[in-house]
Amino acid sequence: MPQLIKNGAVVDDGWTLVREIASVADLAATNVIVPLAFWREVQVQLRGRGDVGVWLAPADDPAPLANDTATLPLIAVDFPKFADGRGYSIGRLLRERFSYKGELRAVGDIARDQLYFLYQVGFDAFLLRDGKDVQDALRSLRDFSDGYQLTNRRTPWFRRSGNEVPASAGGTSS
Repeated sequence: MPQLIKNGAVVDDGWTLVREIASVADLAATNVIVPLAFWREVQVQLRGRGDVGVWLAPADDPAPLANDTATLPLIAVDFPKFADGRGYSIGRLLRERFSYKGELRAVGDIARDQLYFLYQVGFDAFLLRDGKDVQDALRSLRDFSDGYQLTNRRTPWFRRSGNEVPASAGGTSS
């Protein structure tokens, strides 16, 4: 069984990512992640099952999932190439605009160097590309002690832990 990083730990992956599918009859019994286009065609049949997730390609708009974010247990975002960063925006939209609270998984050409930044925009699960060391990748989530940008945190850096904005960074001086 493949392993992934989920909520800061290495775990067995209990889900099957289905890249292509023709009908609901072709689905495995449980824990499948289907393409957004397929979900849109058959969502009435699949909605509420609790064992079906959806994956989005980089060009997919997450808006069609707006009414399903409360019930989908897993949404995966595909990163087919390391250099394709559109999935970061999709993840952030799902978390912030569509209030998605379930598992947000990055799949595809995922490498160690991306994990910290994917986490910052709301991803909490990472299925690395084949041949990558999951334990090494897990350590990458601690590569930086803190981030300046307001990302998965609600309080900006300069308001956390008693930090103050330095005068040279736009604060007022006396």
